[in-house]
Amino acid sequence: MATRAWRLWRLARAARGWTTIRARDSVSGSAGEPASRRRRDGEQSCGGEAPSRPENLSTAAPAGVPPPLPSSLLHPRHWPSWLVVGLLRALGILPFKFLWFMGQGLGRLFGRLARTRRQVVLCNLALCLPKLKASARARLASQHFGYLGVAALTQGLVWDASPRRLARLVTFCHRERFDALHAQQRNIILLVPHFLGLELGGAAFTALVHPGMYMYQKIRNPVFDWQMKVRRERFGALSIERQDGLRKVIRELCHGRAFFYLPDQNAGPRDGVFVPFCGVPASTFPMLGRFARLGRAAVIPLYARYRPRGQGLELLFAPPLENFPSGDVLADTAAMNRLIEDQLPAMPAQYFWVHRRFKTRPPGALPLYPPRRRWRLWWS
Repeated sequence: MATRAWRLWRLARAARGWTTIRARDSVSGSAGEPASRRRRDGEQSCGGEAPSRPENLSTAAPAGVPPPLPSSLLHPRHWPSWLVVGLLRALGILPFKFLWFMGQGLGRLFGRLARTRRQVVLCNLALCLPKLKASARARLASQHFGYLGVAALTQGLVWDASPRRLARLVTFCHRERFDALHAQQRNIILLVPHFLGLELGGAAFTALVHPGMYMYQKIRNPVFDWQMKVRRERFGALSIERQDGLRKVIRELCHGRAFFYLPDQNAGPRDGVFVPFCGVPASTFPMLGRFARLGRAAVIPLYARYRPRGQGLELLFAPPLENFPSGDVLADTAAMNRLIEDQLPAMPAQYFWVHRRFKTRPPGALPLYPPRRRWRLWWS
């Protein structure tokens, strides 16, 4: 019975995919190759004259036709994942304030049950905020898990919210700093640290300010990976997989696409350099200075902050960095980390403390975190 159902699903999906392709062909007409292929390949840096910029990048790009769903994702072993996706999208219809309070409650409950994750959060807080007492760090950890629950429960809202709803929820602070550089046709890198509201803030930015582009790493669950990628691109954003390399990022940056750069994750032993983060050596990607130099780009720090009691989100545009890059890779990477450190006191509970930021240790240093427990669900 399951095999017959699976065959029917594949036949229905194939028919739908063929219809989608025919519809897209009829819309494109005789335009030939897509714009990304018609455009000439960019050099490794923005040398010489500035390349021509598409006119429609200054406003939100119209939502395109999503790519057809791969038939392999309709296999019965993926159905539980689709059930979770459907539940999140159904929750996204609810008012944001209701989701905020429900996420706070469920997140704090998760923080009590997930002992290993709570130990990671407490370890990070002890390393980065050593002046706090243990009781204060415990309260801060509970607040962090509350905001983590809000970010999880509002994921369906992020996927499906209209530009009008995003405009009601998200407030842009000092947006003129971005608009002024964009009006001057400057290439722009947005330095976006991992504060928990970045998914909602990124959706509002691509819908209301600029389509932009971002780098991503594939999620192990293929259903969530496809869903996240498609929904992030619905307002015209361009996604570039991390393994695609530097050249595509520089080419798009030189053609006027703002680049969302999320730098503050553990870079591993091969790709990172050790620079201080809150006084602790942290393996950090040293790419911001290189992107800015090759793309001749200004760097604007951008911070996402949840407002209290479900009142929405703020996107804070900081002043563009001066005298950056300096030409010294270590100095530029350390300066980037200091920018993130300086923002922590303003919203300490909203930073991504659940991440093992100091997982990669300098040679001879002892590990800081408890051993990871891997839970493998039967459908994964």
